[in-house]
Amino acid sequence: MPLLSGRTVVVSGVGPGLGHQVAAAVMRDGGNAVLGARTEANLAKCAAGIDPDAAHTAYRTTDITDEAQCEALAALARERFGRIDAVVHVAAWDSHFGGLEDADFATWQAVLDVNLLGSLRMTRACLPALKEEGGSVVFIGTQSAVAAPSQVRQAAYAASKGALTSAMYSLARELGPYRIRVNTVLPGWMWGPPVQAYVRFAAQSEGVPEAAVLKRLTDRMALPELATDGDVADAAVFLVSDRARAITGQSLLVNAGELMR
Repeated sequence: MPLLSGRTVVVSGVGPGLGHQVAAAVMRDGGNAVLGARTEANLAKCAAGIDPDAAHTAYRTTDITDEAQCEALAALARERFGRIDAVVHVAAWDSHFGGLEDADFATWQAVLDVNLLGSLRMTRACLPALKEEGGSVVFIGTQSAVAAPSQVRQAAYAASKGALTSAMYSLARELGPYRIRVNTVLPGWMWGPPVQAYVRFAAQSEGVPEAAVLKRLTDRMALPELATDGDVADAAVFLVSDRARAITGQSLLVNAGELMR
């Protein structure tokens, strides 16, 4: 029997990268995928690519800073498939760079509203359905929340994801009696559209081949290649599945061994 046979998984933040890979992995493993993102074109493209007959997908434009839109996405899952078994939070604001000295705290607040409070809003919207049968919440965090990267400075992003990981521990205790598990996947350098764009930009800026920039990254890993967004998606699906039925309140690094804890 497929790993997620008959299960319905809400996936926030579906774009061309990790969100798409999570949705595709849910479909591959026999589940129903309910997709949310701010850009309808991304949702339509993803759904058509993984489920041309639209038998096991549904989508709705969703800004997770808007509580009503979160509730509408959860309602869509119930209307279409009758249940919610899991929610995987990919939606994030990860494009703000800088540290403390040059911080624009208004922007930091906006980053926190998406990455921390937005994920919690979406979780709360799904709670009534999750409480019926139990289920799983998976936050996509970042290795930067536990070890600052040397190549780029993203203090606001790291702080917001660190706060989300801390919230995970409280949620695991609070929701455990309902048999709802709460875990976090922490990607490191993840080969997908954002890192591919970084490699191209760095190579052009430095006048070196892209392979040289990529080698600089992979030389930091215990394994000789970067994890991919597909690898991270597989980790999220594992945590959603019954194979992780006794796992809650945990952070799983998917980083090819760059950082070991």
